[in-house]
Amino acid sequence: MYNPILDIDSYKASHYKQYPPGTENVSSYIESRGGKYSHTIFFGLQRFLKKYLLKPITQKDIDQAESFFKAHGVPFNKKGWEHILHHHNGYLPLKIEAVAEGTLVPASNPLVQVTNTDPECFWLTSYIETALLRAVWYPTTVATLSFKNKQNIYEYLRKTSDLTEEELLTQLSFKLHDFGARGASSTETCQIGGLAHLVNFQGTDSVLSIIEGQEYYSACMIGFSIPAAEHSTITSWGKEREYQAYEHIMDNYLVNGGVVSMVLDSYDLDKALDDFIARSDIVEKIKTSNGTLVVRPDSGDPATIVLEVVTKLSNIFGFTLNSKGYKVLPPYIRIIQGDGVNTNSILKICQTLEENKFSIENLAFGMGAELQQKVNRDTCRFAMKASAVKINGEWHDAFKQPVTDITKTSKKGRLKLVELDGEITTVREDDLEYSNYQDLLQTVYLDGKLIREVNFDTIRKKANSYLHYPVKYFADK
Repeated sequence: MYNPILDIDSYKASHYKQYPPGTENVSSYIESRGGKYSHTIFFGLQRFLKKYLLKPITQKDIDQAESFFKAHGVPFNKKGWEHILHHHNGYLPLKIEAVAEGTLVPASNPLVQVTNTDPECFWLTSYIETALLRAVWYPTTVATLSFKNKQNIYEYLRKTSDLTEEELLTQLSFKLHDFGARGASSTETCQIGGLAHLVNFQGTDSVLSIIEGQEYYSACMIGFSIPAAEHSTITSWGKEREYQAYEHIMDNYLVNGGVVSMVLDSYDLDKALDDFIARSDIVEKIKTSNGTLVVRPDSGDPATIVLEVVTKLSNIFGFTLNSKGYKVLPPYIRIIQGDGVNTNSILKICQTLEENKFSIENLAFGMGAELQQKVNRDTCRFAMKASAVKINGEWHDAFKQPVTDITKTSKKGRLKLVELDGEITTVREDDLEYSNYQDLLQTVYLDGKLIREVNFDTIRKKANSYLHYPVKYFADK
């Protein structure tokens, strides 16, 4: 069972004895200090709050923690936790404020602000850092990575297609498919990271992420997939019966308007295209199926392979030339590239197709470990720092300013997030100049209760509203 008292870095247990005498409140904030992206799409806090902080601690939790820390070698604030148990019915006396999930926030601005609401629990603000920071940095980083790719694909799709804006946005939502479930480090990583991707796209094979959205964000069916072959369903037929495997799959899924993805590189991709897909009877079967065959090459240099495959398919099935001069395959044949896909390879593939006058309509991408796994807290340089401390009734600034790394200088005072001239920026809460400005940091959690709840559709719409922001905001560094 989850015990929030133990969800910490060990040294947190010793901090209750380290604050100045008379300390009543500690106010801290979470921000991205920059890193790879100049802006982030904030996401994931509500899931953490609903899953972990709406349940009270118990005496059993306290006893378990006391026994653990005694053996572990660090002191334990049993009196403080029993105060929470007896005076707050086990609910954490905290106020957590945050920007709305799905908001695009420039780096170096607070996404979350937290302070204790009981002066006896001044130590609790920092104690929650380990769990709270982790709950924010990971889904926000994945949502930002996913959004960056959405923005990049959008630019190329708009440039190379005749689609109306409505048609373009519909296609775009399925252009990057989540293949990351098996590459995630844990079940929970898949749930959280996969859900963060779904803020931007609707294509996923990470089933658990959809369930997580339904559980914590009142989502309906927010992710979709199609039948698809894998190497085992091809190679189990044997090399000599490779083409029978393909035709068997097509007969089962392509008929009556179906869509199916077939991996063709189990033995020889070129041979599969030339000797099977190009067969006149197979071409006719695909054309008259009213469905769509999605060809999946799965090895080789991504940009080179995609260009070779789309060129072969255009020779086999023909193409139309849109008003911008780009070739578009018939709607019954498409490509998905799911090997070696990352931000840079997506851009290289899109650039290669554009240079060779093929529309980005012709393909989709599948991203695995690069999406859910190859990020860390330093990708966006996330940190949680104390900015103000109330001692004997007076607030004092608390900040760090290391001369060895000035970029780690933290903010001072109780903070407020406002919009100035269309840009989000941070001011001091006590600055009278901004007293009439709306604070974008709104209370979402107070003393064990969820004060504000948002559904997944609202988050999606908010994130999508930033699609037209300049691409340079998401340039790799």
